[in-house]
Amino acid sequence: MELKNEKIKNKKRIVIKVGTSTLTHDTGSLNLRIMDKLAMVLSDIKNKGYDVVLVTSGSITAGVAKLRLKERPKSIKERQAAASVGQCELMFVYDKLFSQYGQMASQILLTRDITDNDLFRNNIINTFETLLSYGVIPIVNENDTVAVDELVYGDNDTLSAITATLINADKLIILTDIDGFYDGNPQKKIDAKLIPIIEEITLDIEKAAGDAGSIVGTGGMATKIAAAKIAVEAGIDMVITNGQNLESLYDILDGKQVGTLFKGKKV
Repeated sequence: MELKNEKIKNKKRIVIKVGTSTLTHDTGSLNLRIMDKLAMVLSDIKNKGYDVVLVTSGSITAGVAKLRLKERPKSIKERQAAASVGQCELMFVYDKLFSQYGQMASQILLTRDITDNDLFRNNIINTFETLLSYGVIPIVNENDTVAVDELVYGDNDTLSAITATLINADKLIILTDIDGFYDGNPQKKIDAKLIPIIEEITLDIEKAAGDAGSIVGTGGMATKIAAAKIAVEAGIDMVITNGQNLESLYDILDGKQVGTLFKGKKV
């Protein structure tokens, strides 16, 4: 089968990953104001001539809220049921918001067995290429409804880095609930300092990442370092920044210093 992994001529490609903590309120319900702003900014960026792919979290949390469950389910079957309901809710909102800004959105659900299998991997690359050639904004999530532990990435930070390599992206931007990567956990270390540029992911960087995550999300800074390793090895710059300030995406694409930049290796 023909492998279409060449970018459309004169196009730049970005992957944006948005986490559950950015997409939802503390109540677990979707933060529609943030989602609307995200759709508007990404649509505008696409209008500037970029190919845009969005990797989104939040399906299980949205399903928990929709089902009016008191807490995040602990059993696999309950989490998968919540994901099924939540994925429908997420895509309904995304489709409506992107449509009002004149953009088409599509859904791509992935698991590790798909991206690790050569035939399936080639098929998904071809699908991405075709959608992007049609001017669509693909919205990617892990297929939590059917996946089991052996088949999942477990966090969408890693999935976003894999997606960036699949489409040969120029840049991966991870939107989270802090301003970037610090030399320690800013919630515990009062004098923690933001590191603006990371040229090499050292053991000290990995230790500083720790394992802290939000209550509603599955990924902490450690998963973002794991994603950065994948991205930079493929020659893709990765930026971690605060998802509350979506206007900063313009500055990042203009090459200004925002959040923390992990420099992609020259390949």
